[in-house]
Amino acid sequence: MFEQLSDKSVPAGLRGPILVDQHGLPRYWAAVWTTTSAAQLANSTHIKKLRYIENLYQHAEQLRGISALDDALGTLNDEALADILESWFVSIRNQSNGTDIDEMRWLTGLGFVTSVVTWVSKSQAADDRVRRIEERLIRLSTLYSQLHVRRVRAIETVRSLPASTVKALYGILDPESATNPFTREKTRWRVFIAFVLMLHQGLRRGEVLLLPVDAIKSAYDHKQNRTRHWLNVQENEYEDSDGDPRYSKPGIKTVHSIRQVPVSELTAIMVQTYAGNYRGRPRHSFLLNSQIDMPLSTEALTKIFAQISHRLPAVVLKELKDRTDKESVTPHDLRHTCAVMRLHQLLEQGDSMDEALQKLRTFFGWSKTSSMPSRYARAVFEDRLAGVWNDAFDDRVALLRALPKGH
Repeated sequence: MFEQLSDKSVPAGLRGPILVDQHGLPRYWAAVWTTTSAAQLANSTHIKKLRYIENLYQHAEQLRGISALDDALGTLNDEALADILESWFVSIRNQSNGTDIDEMRWLTGLGFVTSVVTWVSKSQAADDRVRRIEERLIRLSTLYSQLHVRRVRAIETVRSLPASTVKALYGILDPESATNPFTREKTRWRVFIAFVLMLHQGLRRGEVLLLPVDAIKSAYDHKQNRTRHWLNVQENEYEDSDGDPRYSKPGIKTVHSIRQVPVSELTAIMVQTYAGNYRGRPRHSFLLNSQIDMPLSTEALTKIFAQISHRLPAVVLKELKDRTDKESVTPHDLRHTCAVMRLHQLLEQGDSMDEALQKLRTFFGWSKTSSMPSRYARAVFEDRLAGVWNDAFDDRVALLRALPKGH
């Protein structure tokens, strides 16, 4: 079973996601894997992989009894491991409604078994036995790495939101809009700020939930004779992640995700207005604060956008479905849209495609080898968003009216 240890009575070093058996005891090799491998994973990725591994544990128990997988791994029983892996593969492959997630589940479980077998074999020194173990490991890797749950489809071009959807979102989420689905003023501002930071700054959901209240930094640029604003995308320097009370703890995805993002003057004013007038005075430092003075959670932000999607006009939802095959808007759709329009703007100002894609890597936190920037190249030539975006955010009269008078 999957558990999240977050109680303050648990030592800080032991808090976090864990797999336990039916008696509540940690699954041994899953705990070892978490300790040695999970530090380099984002919290959401770690949780996802643990759920896949738990599925393998449960299958092994149904097939060979309690603690079957841990026993087979600990004793390097290659026959038992082969039996477990082969039958698990078949059970996944035979599902009538298989998806690409099933492929990831299989590869995660196989990688987990291979890693543990490698660790155990290196810890046991005996000439002939080590040679046999190495042969077993090679056999496992060679045999099962060739199996695929389903044929991996070609990567499709990511799609930005249609102009009509973006325009509708602006209108609905204006804090003073009569069609805003949220009744409390604090909630309206919280949602609006999250929307702006994800759409205009290209932040991931986890990144926006990590921002501290003083996320926007400012300094006077003597060369440009103006004040410049930016925000640093990084772990919250004021908080210990072990003390984060949220069930699904947001985190920085990779080391390349740590970056500095320029911010427009109006965006800076909006964030400062929310922080000073609508955030309240919670005991945590996170920018986005919930109704009960706790850090806004991943689940809450996802639910918020589900509510917003239900308020979109029918004609807007129809175009969204026709163009993107989606029936609702998610936080990550805003990041996709930002990437497409940033690339569009860079090309419009005269940058070559290669130069523009390199700039995207820095802005969005992609590694030098990531294929993500090129996936937006095709979408950028679909101009259905240009009119909305070129009606510059800083010049939007409706948003300027939303600033509280006298603050």
